[in-house]
Amino acid sequence: MGTQVLLVALVLFSLLIVFHELGHFLVAKLAGIKVREFSIGMGPLVFGRRVGETFYALRLVPLGGYNRMAGMEPEDLDDPRGFNRKGLGTRFAVIAAGSLMNLALAVLLYALIFAAVGLPSNSAVIGKVVPGRPAARAGLAAGDRIVAVDGQPVADWSELVGKIRQHPGEQLRLTVERGKERFTVAVVPETEPGTQTGLIGIEQSVRRLNPPAAVWQAVRQTGLMLALIIASLGQMITGRVPVDLVGPVGIVQLLGQAARFGAASVLGFAAFISLNLGLLNLFPVPALDGSRLLFLAVEGLRGKPVDPRKESLIHLVGFAVLLMAILIITYRDLVRLFG
Repeated sequence: MGTQVLLVALVLFSLLIVFHELGHFLVAKLAGIKVREFSIGMGPLVFGRRVGETFYALRLVPLGGYNRMAGMEPEDLDDPRGFNRKGLGTRFAVIAAGSLMNLALAVLLYALIFAAVGLPSNSAVIGKVVPGRPAARAGLAAGDRIVAVDGQPVADWSELVGKIRQHPGEQLRLTVERGKERFTVAVVPETEPGTQTGLIGIEQSVRRLNPPAAVWQAVRQTGLMLALIIASLGQMITGRVPVDLVGPVGIVQLLGQAARFGAASVLGFAAFISLNLGLLNLFPVPALDGSRLLFLAVEGLRGKPVDPRKESLIHLVGFAVLLMAILIITYRDLVRLFG
């Protein structure tokens, strides 16, 4: 893994953590809860400064963060501005705000991609021709519209790519429209390394969206990706597909692969990871936000809170199990990477 990829990964992890913890922090402050510490990272202190009543800390291990609020620990339940003194709805909002901020970050990143880079078009119009590849040698250019392959009409980009991928090493005759001119070129797709699919070196056309359109499209994209993640998790839980989880090492490896395709791919990958983090944090697993929301739901049903000492013990055990799971997943990632 290159140094640049590791630096980008560090920035990515920090960004995800900052947004998540900032969600908890901002809602807590708005609710008048005393936040004793806002920390990015875990472990030994690297840098810290107190501003007002809150100590802001940067810690050594960039794989987490936390807000230490008054009224969240058994020995700290008497502060009048403590978390435990607020109403059930307020506490629920504070806990849920972290995941909501991860969703907001995904929308922001997708909107940035659609506004700055553009939205891929599904029309069969070439956006870019890669120099030295079959399409360039055949004389194709950006802006050309492919209307047929071997005399068979193509309706859109997906159909065009599908036909090209099916014929590696075979000559294809592409019918091309360039302005008012129509002509035919012969091209032989190269075989993609490691697969049996054909490539000719063309890229989709894209169109940049204005800010309102970019935000709207980003909201739609976020919804589609959330549905995809939920469906995939459902298939894993039901055993329809194998459980395949990656840890920090696996994420860095995937980030390196995304970086080969440019900044837009890195931003898209960051949005996808942010959605995963926000969603997984809502799972009712001890030490995650979802378990705290579950305890609040139980309190709402019982009419009284769970014993804080028992809840803290459950979260402590859950945190230890979570760390063990991360270590196991990281070991598997290392085996896949170097094995």
